[in-house]
Amino acid sequence: MSPLPTPACCGTSKAAQLLQLSVGTIQSLVDKQVLEAWVTQGGHRRISLESIHKYQAQQQKLPALSRLLDKRLRVMVVDDDALSRHMLQDACLSAHHLIDCCAIASGIEALLTLPSFQPQIIILDLLMPEVDGWEFVKRLKQKEGYEQLQIISVSALSETELQARGGPPEGSHFMAKPVDLGWLKGYLLGLMAPQAWVG
Repeated sequence: MSPLPTPACCGTSKAAQLLQLSVGTIQSLVDKQVLEAWVTQGGHRRISLESIHKYQAQQQKLPALSRLLDKRLRVMVVDDDALSRHMLQDACLSAHHLIDCCAIASGIEALLTLPSFQPQIIILDLLMPEVDGWEFVKRLKQKEGYEQLQIISVSALSETELQARGGPPEGSHFMAKPVDLGWLKGYLLGLMAPQAWVG
């Protein structure tokens, strides 16, 4: 009797990368049986690619308000500097277990990721090659469905240099680098409060 074929699968880290979620969130989805998973004889967790694709499709069909009301906060960090990018992502993920954060190295990649990740907050570096922060916000305003998106723009530019470029993008909250991570965590926790989701 031939063995049953093994379903197409991947590890937890790869699943987190595919869904743009934290590893902890993936584990939570497995525990809730939202994602189908099993453990190999060697003790490694494997997650069904079919269940990942089903979850992706389901999330994209949900209206924006439903995503907000699931009490998860989605944050996108866009910064071409790897150290800053990972530091900001770590700060977001450590602020609360219901925060998902993806870190992206370019404005172009971030624009392409928006439809699948659907962030409520973007932490945006202003000085980036090709598509900088100002151009990113300009393109964002041309898209529908992102009117409620909050943008925190960050830069190491001095106040004089910033004003010479026309100031921070209109409608964004500006923070000078190095970012005050304590303030950032407090800001995110404030948004996690029940009343912050109504509006």
